[in-house]
Amino acid sequence: MHASANLSKSRYTTGLSCLRQLWWQVHEPDAPELVRDAANQARLDEGVRVGELARRYVPGGTPMGFTFQQIAEKLACTAQLLASGASVIYGASFLADRVFVEVDILERAGDGWRLIEVKSSTKVKDEHIPDAAVQAYVLGRAGLKVAAVELMHLNRECRFPHLESLFEREDITARVRDQLAGVPAAIAEQLAALEGALPEVPIGEHCREPHECPFRSRCWANLPEHHVSTLYYAGKKAWALVAQGYDTVPEVPEVLCATPASRRQRRSLIEGRRIVEPTLKSALAQFRGPLAYLDFETVGAAIPFWNGCRPYDAVPVQFSCHREDGKGGHDHMEWIADSPGDPREALAIALVKACKGAVGIVTYNVSFERRCVVELAEHLGGELARQLLDVERRLQDLLPVVRDHVYDPAFRGSFSLKSVLPALVPGSGYDNLEVQEGTTASVMLERLVRDDSVLAPDERARMASALRAYCKQDTWATVVLMQKLRELAKAK
Repeated sequence: MHASANLSKSRYTTGLSCLRQLWWQVHEPDAPELVRDAANQARLDEGVRVGELARRYVPGGTPMGFTFQQIAEKLACTAQLLASGASVIYGASFLADRVFVEVDILERAGDGWRLIEVKSSTKVKDEHIPDAAVQAYVLGRAGLKVAAVELMHLNRECRFPHLESLFEREDITARVRDQLAGVPAAIAEQLAALEGALPEVPIGEHCREPHECPFRSRCWANLPEHHVSTLYYAGKKAWALVAQGYDTVPEVPEVLCATPASRRQRRSLIEGRRIVEPTLKSALAQFRGPLAYLDFETVGAAIPFWNGCRPYDAVPVQFSCHREDGKGGHDHMEWIADSPGDPREALAIALVKACKGAVGIVTYNVSFERRCVVELAEHLGGELARQLLDVERRLQDLLPVVRDHVYDPAFRGSFSLKSVLPALVPGSGYDNLEVQEGTTASVMLERLVRDDSVLAPDERARMASALRAYCKQDTWATVVLMQKLRELAKAK
């Protein structure tokens, strides 16, 4: 058995989702799948910042100051603090039944204790309850009376700079107690699994929910092409179809395909060809030039740092705009915030100028751009708000045109731009760029604009250049996609 094959609260919740993933995490801790990319590391760092800040809202404790590996020292310090009559303990640590837990905040409550689990979410989620339940179980086994369990999460209605209400505390005691009876059996099952060979676990929705499994590619490597899980808009229902014996999308009866797009997908795969509906031409008629093509990149910090911003507000800090020049070409305009300070007014002024003269402003999945523009207008007000709302009025969406009129087998059930573009226009993707998707862009942008970001000038310039190239490609991709769709419509 692996020397470190004890459980922690994170391992426990992983095991509830999938024993196979738990086994790999414990027995292959250096697996390449477990190496965090920049986006995952940023989420982890954000969670640490939220946890540390939460302590200020439950004052009176002292951080233990030990490293992650110093378990014995944490246990000894916790015992000492309990014996000394401490009323609040940050990172109180306990070990029972081969499960180690570190409680975010432990607060004395009468003759017992209140266990406070801190999350960087904006609400209580179902996945949080088992996490708190295993902690309450271990504390009980260690001899503590757990009088109450609370989840402390971010308050979506809190606005900077008034952070007094940044956190909300919700009592989840009853929900935790409902799960306590099942904890010992779950622990025993997980420990037994770790002592044996790699468990056999069928794939299912647990591979993606509540979080994407880092080892999913291992378990999904031998799935047939166009597996039922790629059926558009099937979601969790895909696994019901698998249970009924359907392996691939073409096998699924048409009556079980819930949307016109999924039925078109099925037909495309059965016929082995790209389907372009005759209605594509009329759908494109709404896009009258001169057109502009717009894309935003945003930051969405858990802890807001600009006036009026709430936790996870998606604040635009960069845009790219390609605009038809009337000569068969396109002018390109862009703006990026690459230093601390609220960028919204300067970005808005540049945005209005970039979109001037365009009859339509084309986006891909317009709800995102629309929300950005409307929230900018609400924040800035005045004449600039009126001009921004004029931009919002001209926004148009190319996504439903593709979804409702075109399907190519290479889409693999996805209508994201990064799935559609290489299928329709090979060689026009993002492979040669340093930044290739929006989450990485958001992480980079936050490093550029946070007051506490310390970057050398050459590193700042390199990051800004990579971000400009990525955002520019997003709008150029939409230009190229529009051209291809018009070609397809003419050919019908």
